[in-house]
Amino acid sequence: MKILVTGAAGFIGYHTARALLERGDEVVGLDNLNNYYDVNLKKARIAQFDGRSNWDFVKLDLEDRQGMTDLFARERFHRVIHLGAQAGVRYSIENPLAYVDSNVVGHANVLEGCRHNDVEHLVYASTSSVYGANTNMPFSVHQNVDHPLSFYAATKKANELMSHTYASLYDLPTTGLRFFTVYGPWGRPDMALFLFAKNILDGKPIDVFNYGHHKRDFTYIDDIVAGIIAATDTVATPNADWDSDSPDPGTSKAPYRLYNIGNSRPVDLMKYIGLLEEHLGREAEKNMLPLQPGDVPDTWADVEDLARDVGYRPEVPVEEGVKRFVDWYLEYYST
Repeated sequence: MKILVTGAAGFIGYHTARALLERGDEVVGLDNLNNYYDVNLKKARIAQFDGRSNWDFVKLDLEDRQGMTDLFARERFHRVIHLGAQAGVRYSIENPLAYVDSNVVGHANVLEGCRHNDVEHLVYASTSSVYGANTNMPFSVHQNVDHPLSFYAATKKANELMSHTYASLYDLPTTGLRFFTVYGPWGRPDMALFLFAKNILDGKPIDVFNYGHHKRDFTYIDDIVAGIIAATDTVATPNADWDSDSPDPGTSKAPYRLYNIGNSRPVDLMKYIGLLEEHLGREAEKNMLPLQPGDVPDTWADVEDLARDVGYRPEVPVEEGVKRFVDWYLEYYST
């Protein structure tokens, strides 16, 4: 298949593109290579694809309507994996309009490209942050998510709603994946594991929010990619049993699906830090702080729907995943 992967120079996008290329798909990677974090890391990721005959890279902003229109018309993708977005809970508090441009306008442009060019299936990134003020765990796609606590989460909820309208109005199959705290090699420098590793090695304190009382459904990147590709291969279909008198938020009478994609085994933040200390061979100086605005204390994914429909089962335990991250980090930053 010819598949568009947006955000291809990003953490999840890079790993997804690599897996697709390795199985023989033709991949067009799109990214604007913005400076939200180290552009050299983004370039180093996609540089590994240089010379592959089934790879092409396009530098383009998602919010560039004409550019996106031309790209879809020219390439005629079979399927689209839309992972490009402005990420980050904290940054959305400082600069919400960046999220309107990339996440709302950009997502609309992807939907329009799919609609007008016979794309068979759109799979797109949502986030566990949409659960917001919900505390009933494990989080289920069959719960309502009407109380987001960050603007980032609100834009992702908007993506889910926008996708439903396109599935309903234009019969465009769409699948949204709510990611739960993804980590691993080639990760994002603004994420906790990366920040912790850098500060520990630099002899600086690490900021531990909520006084360390977080639980997170940390999910290793290889498990995430396996789920993304399996979901892409399984085109969304209507739920024949969907009842408008008791509407299920995770499905529809339209070809629309939502899934959690996580490890489904929450880990105490302090254990996560302890594993990092163990593999780095150094103890962290910890700056214990209150809960940050926009954060939720705990996350825990109910992944049974994804397991049932696409065979998803996460395999990498956090003990092994943190080790693999540290091995990569030490090798990458020693060169």
